[in-house]
Amino acid sequence: MSLDDNKRIVRRTVDDLWNRHELSLADELFAPQFVNHDPNQPEVRDLPALKAWSASQFGAFPDVEVTIDELFGEGDLVCKRWTFRGTHRGEILGIAPTGSRVEFSGIDLYRLRDGKIVELWWSYDLVGLLRQLGGLPEPALAGAVS
Repeated sequence: MSLDDNKRIVRRTVDDLWNRHELSLADELFAPQFVNHDPNQPEVRDLPALKAWSASQFGAFPDVEVTIDELFGEGDLVCKRWTFRGTHRGEILGIAPTGSRVEFSGIDLYRLRDGKIVELWWSYDLVGLLRQLGGLPEPALAGAVS
């Protein structure tokens, strides 16, 4: 597969799987031996776990919209810089729905083989998301006088 083919596959994960909630496409886009690397969700290691986690995200943010800010690659690797936007309507990370509109960003690195995603590494602003949901306090200003 060419780099352009691989980028199209990654783009479909955003357009179809995430933005249209078409989880049935996961089996088409991801290899059966898929390995997920997410330091914020270490238990989400394989495709069944990724599908379950994605479904929970759709429940927490039913109006989720992910945009691709940059997409580039080399060889069998595709890197995606993205922004997530949605309204918190369901429980996530133990936080009850707040109705808050959230926005956070991240960078993912995909490895593809034979037209399927075989590995995915995540890096995203979980602290920023938790602050927007009230799960973490805003940091105090350094040197602030009370």
